[in-house]
Amino acid sequence: MKNKVIAAAVSICTLFSLSACGTTTTNDDSTTTAANNGGDAAVTTAADNGDADNGDASAETVTLTLWGAEEDQALLADLVEGFKAQYPDQTFDIKIGVESESTAKDTVLTDITAAADVFAFANDQLNDLVAAGALLDLNGEVSQVLPAYTGSTLDEILAKNSEGSVAACQKDGSTYAFPMGGGNNYFLYYDSTKVSEEQAQTWEGLLKAANDSGTKVGMTYASGWYNASFFLGAGFIADMNEDGTTVIDWNGTSADGYTGIDVVKGMSAIATDSGFMAIADGDISNQIASGALCAVVSGTWDAGAAQEAFGDGYAATKLPTYTCAGDQVQMSCFSGFKLMGVNAYSKNTGWAVLLAEYLTNEASQTARFEARQLAPTNLNAAEADAVKSNIAIAASAAQDVYGSVQNVGGKYWDPTATFGQMIANGELASADDAAIQSALDTMVEGVCAPVE
Repeated sequence: MKNKVIAAAVSICTLFSLSACGTTTTNDDSTTTAANNGGDAAVTTAADNGDADNGDASAETVTLTLWGAEEDQALLADLVEGFKAQYPDQTFDIKIGVESESTAKDTVLTDITAAADVFAFANDQLNDLVAAGALLDLNGEVSQVLPAYTGSTLDEILAKNSEGSVAACQKDGSTYAFPMGGGNNYFLYYDSTKVSEEQAQTWEGLLKAANDSGTKVGMTYASGWYNASFFLGAGFIADMNEDGTTVIDWNGTSADGYTGIDVVKGMSAIATDSGFMAIADGDISNQIASGALCAVVSGTWDAGAAQEAFGDGYAATKLPTYTCAGDQVQMSCFSGFKLMGVNAYSKNTGWAVLLAEYLTNEASQTARFEARQLAPTNLNAAEADAVKSNIAIAASAAQDVYGSVQNVGGKYWDPTATFGQMIANGELASADDAAIQSALDTMVEGVCAPVE
């Protein structure tokens, strides 16, 4: 009886239709619904009236395309086989393609109807994908497929992940993706043979250790990804408006009472110290390998390079504090997440949702950590001893407490990079307050420019 109820539920046209229903054909083994999904995409799913625990039984082959990063291809192939094994009565044709999370949005929006049914992407792309109608609203009627086949509602599935990762999947009260992995932030690597644990907590301590050992502390200033850490830590904001423009208050006074001028003076004091190295954006790995650094600000992607360079001294921790208007202010960071979304134009939306959920569940996130050291967002997976003992991931998690989900418009990047380069060059170190304010105003004006 339970199986019949599930089969009946899945066969309802509105379960998988996002708008008007078309034709429905039913036999003993399958139910196929043709729906007007965002214009011209049909949604098809097979309903099980056999063993509910084994999923759908259908004579028809379910065809899906999955996109993921090049370095994930072997892992995805294994996970897809696991997904197929979960539904042994259903025949699948799942093709796996290469698409970096960092470029997924651009490729998908080139032709949404030709894009993959399921694809991974970085969370800062979600707004543009939603605005273009490319992502399926998982809170819609199709969400009924989750309790029917996984035994958990969408809310229950999301609750298994960290709050920040769930927030990164949502917009205007709707959910458009599943959290796949975290750790997309930055923190401090250091060589504990040259920098003590106490020194690693402040920029003053770090710079003293660098000068004493004849090395440098490295950080990229000429990037809005990294230099935001000083402003966010002091209570300033950088967020995106509905029209795609950025709201930013770095040229004013923060909620914590600091001015943008205060922050710039703190950054300049660091940049002009002989123990500091301003690293060009994209050159951090090379500088770590050079052996010139005793500490560096970077993320989990440089864990291997830092471990090799620092050897037995390899250590990592949250970002340090810096001096701002006489106070020690904890640096914040932009935190990011890797997400898995479903194409709103998929012809097999129900199955695509089930595949996306499977690829991001606890077991899959654990496998992803083991294969690529990607930090799990799943709370149970994150509690595993192997995860908690991983030096880079532990530091990333410690920094996430002070993190802010990146959500800025496209105009944000160039002005903040130029501004950071000015500070790195020492151009504002001896400037008066009026000159610093003018530079801040120019930067904010560029960031807030209308979207063309």
